[in-house]
Order: sequence, then C-alpha cells, then structure tokens
Amino acid sequence: MNKYELLYIISSDADEKARDAIIQKFSDMVTKSGGTVDSLEKIGMKKFAYKVDDKAEGFYVLMTFTANASLPQEMEKQMHITDFFVRNMFVRLDK
Repeated sequence: MNKYELLYIISSDADEKARDAIIQKFSDMVTKSGGTVDSLEKIGMKKFAYKVDDKAEGFYVLMTFTANASLPQEMEKQMHITDFFVRNMFVRLDK
C-alpha cells in the first residue's frame, strides 16, 4: 500500500450537488479497493492562471489516501470520462 496525494479540479459549471457526487465517487473508489481516505479538503473556487477549456475558474479538491499502486491509474481513467472534470494530479508520498 502506498500513500498518495490527489489534487483535482471540477468545472465551475457543476452545481454543488454534482460536485459532491464527483467527490463521493472518487472517495468511494479508494475505500472499495481496500484503501483509506486519510484527508479530504474542499479548497473551493479558485481562478486559473490561464483559461482551461474556455473556463476561468474551477473548484479544487485535495485528497490524501492510502491504496494499492494500481488504483491511481484506474482513478485517472475514470476521471477522463467523468463530466465536469477539468484536471488532476497524483503524487506518491514518501513512506
């Protein structure tokens, strides 16, 4: 099991209910795979340094979790097909 930090951005077009559903979906992916969500921080709306997909801002979420090494790749695949998803970044933390 490895420890990871995931920062992702949800489109500003998503309402609060859709944002919460996306956040819950990826938290559930961690727990269903046998991992644990160590922390989840909803940072909130932030302006981008430059426009991304013609958007000027997005909702940032920072999650720290422990999971198998294959999970980040599976999560990334799901993120690419999820509506309202803008960007993501996984970082493996030192043990």
